[in-house]
Amino acid sequence: MSKVKVGIIGSGNIGSDLMVKLRKSETLELTTMMGIDATSRGMQHAKEIGLTVFDNGVDGLLDNPDLVDIIFDATSAKAHLHNAEIAKKLGKKMLDLTPAAIGPSVVPPVNIEEHLDAGNINMITCGGQATIPIIHAINEVAPVEYGEIVATISSKSAGPGTRANIDEFTETTAKGIEEVGGAKRGKAIIILNPAEPPIMMRDTVYAIVEEGSMAEEKITASVRKMVAKVQEYVPGYKLRTEPIFDGNHVTVFIEVEGAGHYLPKYAGNLDIMTSAAVKVAEELATSLPKVAVN
Repeated sequence: MSKVKVGIIGSGNIGSDLMVKLRKSETLELTTMMGIDATSRGMQHAKEIGLTVFDNGVDGLLDNPDLVDIIFDATSAKAHLHNAEIAKKLGKKMLDLTPAAIGPSVVPPVNIEEHLDAGNINMITCGGQATIPIIHAINEVAPVEYGEIVATISSKSAGPGTRANIDEFTETTAKGIEEVGGAKRGKAIIILNPAEPPIMMRDTVYAIVEEGSMAEEKITASVRKMVAKVQEYVPGYKLRTEPIFDGNHVTVFIEVEGAGHYLPKYAGNLDIMTSAAVKVAEELATSLPKVAVN
């Protein structure tokens, strides 16, 4: 099968890391980088590796629609509103790495098969990609009445986009805990840790399951199985300890080490987003000829 053409909007850290990952893909061909600062490091690198570069953002595609079939949006929740309109107008698939949450929220090992026909797919947040699989794994065994996650990341791995979207992060992640993870109620907290040397991304997942439904061995097995699925596309994703049980409460501790492709290994929060987005795009690529863009 010929490769599916893809492009990136946003030349910051996430967009630059996507450039590296997409060039390794066997099913996706990176053709285009779209940004608004022609002098940025990401835009300069895109030119150096021979990509078509537009410094007027996604609008550059209006006269060049055949350059891409799938677009990755690595800008901001606010900017995504305009970007999504252009993608829809051009009939292009959109993978949203902002917390805008216009389209269905997707976590690859949980619900990608349900949304292959969607025109706009939201990748939730880094905290969502790291923790919702665990909530889902617990919920598969025992109904989760309440799910809470705390995502702790290094301050150095939180760029302007992350800092500008803190409110959207908590809202989008909490919504994902419920709609994708299956919890009846969800809550999300993010902590930016200024420690030196920078810490790895660490996530705490706290779940209260339905009274009388606790099955410790089955929950542990389900969590381990889910971790293995995530590790297929994020090798640095791991349990820090076995799940901890207390009555009908379950606590799981996760650590995410980045691949170190473009970003430092401590930036697992960014790496899990880009890795998950590439995974989804590769799944979309196999189905693209058979489905219509909404």
